[in-house]
Amino acid sequence: MDTLPPLQPGRLIARGTARHLRRHNYICLEEFVPTSGLRVDLIALGPKSEIWVVECKSSRADFMSDNKWQGYLEWCDRFFWSVPPDFQIDLLPENTGLIVADAYDAEILRPAPEQKLSAARRKKILLKFARNSADRLRGYVDPKPSRVFGA
Repeated sequence: MDTLPPLQPGRLIARGTARHLRRHNYICLEEFVPTSGLRVDLIALGPKSEIWVVECKSSRADFMSDNKWQGYLEWCDRFFWSVPPDFQIDLLPENTGLIVADAYDAEILRPAPEQKLSAARRKKILLKFARNSADRLRGYVDPKPSRVFGA
């Protein structure tokens, strides 16, 4: 029987964060690509179509090597960092949200400022979120789907 490899620290932080956000009625997708060249750790969809992006950083080195995060701001209403309890939080920009998480749960320590998406951008992200969700779910039922021509 094949076993899955252990989750990396960032994925464990993402799991705890997603569990916490679910209790606040937000559903999450990991490793979401809002546009070519960008991949966010978590995108969260709220009950009123709010879109949050959460970047999970497991260490100082992980944070310092991330030079794309500011590009994520135009794809969400709120942007958060999610870090482990022992993370040096003064490294993180103050004008962003802050979540502290482990593999099992999280807590929002600092709410993110809101910058509402335009209606067109929101529609684009919601459609992509829905299509990605359906495709991932379909992968559980049929792990070897046929390819779409022209995709």
